Amino acid sequence: MGLRINDTIPNLTVETDHGTLSLHDWIGDSWAILFSHPKDFTPVCTTEFGAVAQLAAEWEKRGTKVMGISVDSAEDHKKWKGDIESFAGQPAGFPIIADTDLAVAKAFDMLPAEAYLPDGRTPADTATVRSVFIVAPNKKLQLTMTYPMSVGRNFAEVLRALDGLQRTFGQPLATPANWQTGQDVIVALSLDDAAASEKYGDLDKKLPYLRFAKNPA
Repeated sequence: MGLRINDTIPNLTVETDHGTLSLHDWIGDSWAILFSHPKDFTPVCTTEFGAVAQLAAEWEKRGTKVMGISVDSAEDHKKWKGDIESFAGQPAGFPIIADTDLAVAKAFDMLPAEAYLPDGRTPADTATVRSVFIVAPNKKLQLTMTYPMSVGRNFAEVLRALDGLQRTFGQPLATPANWQTGQDVIVALSLDDAAASEKYGDLDKKLPYLRFAKNPA
């Protein structure tokens, strides 16, 4: 059974380059992003880790913790961070899980239960460990994105999605296609017109089932 949106993520105890951590304790009352990689010292992944490092102020502004996952040892992660920081020009202060036993990759449904690391492995052996998971403070999965090894992740889109999730979390709202922070939002159909107007002010009705409101403060 795969991990689905609104499922509580597994409370795994993981080894990282920052020591042993419990996922739920590490998240605490924050939002969290876990982003996974098939192998250290690989070109696309190095650029992605660098992008995450460069966005440190943006994660902090959104009350969000970030943690990498890679199918290599904590010692390899520490060495790899030197390359990441050299490329990014920024410190990579976030932890990276050392998923050498594939426990995280399997628990998060990135690899099948029977997967193993062969001798002389290449990144292709764990190619599907290429996902982003956004988790709410209630420890429930809110979003997943999975990329192939040949396409670097767009962390501007990860930020945009995080903004949308935080804007609508626990509220009868949604965001339209290509939404950016500050733009109008969609009012959920769980509110009739009167209740929607009372809560969000004047509505811009495009269709009977598509009603926009100004982005609430």
